[in-house]
Amino acid sequence: MRNSIEFEIVGNYALFTDPLTKLGGEKLSYQIPTYQALKGIVESIYWKPTLLYIIDEVRVMKPIRMESKGIKPIDYGGGNTLAHYTYLRDVHYKCRAHFVFNPHRPDLAYDRNEHKHHNILKRSLKAGGRRDIFLGTRECQGYVEPSVFDEGEGFYDNYDGEIHFGTMIHGINYPDETGRHQMETRLWNPIMKNGVVTFIPPEQCVQVRQLAGELTPKLFNETNVQSVDELYEQLAEGGNQ
Repeated sequence: MRNSIEFEIVGNYALFTDPLTKLGGEKLSYQIPTYQALKGIVESIYWKPTLLYIIDEVRVMKPIRMESKGIKPIDYGGGNTLAHYTYLRDVHYKCRAHFVFNPHRPDLAYDRNEHKHHNILKRSLKAGGRRDIFLGTRECQGYVEPSVFDEGEGFYDNYDGEIHFGTMIHGINYPDETGRHQMETRLWNPIMKNGVVTFIPPEQCVQVRQLAGELTPKLFNETNVQSVDELYEQLAEGGNQ
């Protein structure tokens, strides 16, 4: 697919939080990463409001294992409380994604250079991302590098049958990505076949819930967004930095 990247993600722990478990301070991770979590990882590799990332597939390379830890989160009233967070342990994923130009950002038409964006994205991936990589939450540091999606042996490659994960968060609709002046959450029912979860596009999610009242997208233009042409020239002049 055009404008696509393939990469792998590794980390000691991950916490893709099921929002139903946030009540009372207890958190439980989903068994697989959400679409939104993977989208956030790609945006940490290289982000521009001009681009809209689409996550195509994720491949689970290691067995799904979980571990509970006693945590002392800060209490809003002061001091600390005791809670138990259940993390995914020793995670390894391969992901396939691509980008399109955000149709709801006509103010960034000057920044639409497909070839340069793709080259910067691939270069940023090779460098491990332009920002820190987190696996669902800040305390779960992750690492990314280029990889071939279908290469390597995964734990569930020859699993006989399908694994259903029930209803999960797919992602969040933001005003500048939908054209609607409201934030929404999307739900779906993922299925893993031979270790691979194929995501449906956001617009195909039929279970959508509004999260907040009317919101207005942030204004971007030449004054606060560096054009891809300038960034590309800077990277070319700076060598490998």
